[in-house]
Amino acid sequence: MAKVAFLLASGFEDSEMKNPYNAVKDAGHEVIVVGLEKGAQCDGKKGTVSYTADLGASEAKSEEFDAVIIPGGGAPEALRVNEEVIRFVKEVNEQGKLIAGICHGPQVMISADVLKGKAATCYIGIRDDVKLAGADYRDEEVVVSENLVTSRTPVDEPAFIREILAKLA
Repeated sequence: MAKVAFLLASGFEDSEMKNPYNAVKDAGHEVIVVGLEKGAQCDGKKGTVSYTADLGASEAKSEEFDAVIIPGGGAPEALRVNEEVIRFVKEVNEQGKLIAGICHGPQVMISADVLKGKAATCYIGIRDDVKLAGADYRDEEVVVSENLVTSRTPVDEPAFIREILAKLA
């Protein structure tokens, strides 16, 4: 079974964390919440779910994980400015491992410079940023491009989860 990091800070879109997290866990994979600091409480922007960071980004070792999932909402903005988060995502990408982001999640991919030459989708508000980062932007429910899986909004979660589970299988 895979060991999967969920990158999280407060302000994430509740369902974009809860649904993939539960699906990956229910499929038998090990799930680890990686936050800005170990033990940090991460609250969803709608207040329906809350998680505690199992690891801080500075403790996250890319070689110990098989995949990284980045829920959207406001959390990616806080994550993308953290050097340790960016180091971790870059290393996971260099190892060719799965990186999945939904909604604003690709903001972290932009900062980690992992979109160049790949196809991706995202929340429409960051579409231009994704294009400027070198991605072939596609307005589709889910886009799989090499090791990346991206989706647009909570409506696309079923397709997002399906492709993540297929990559982890």
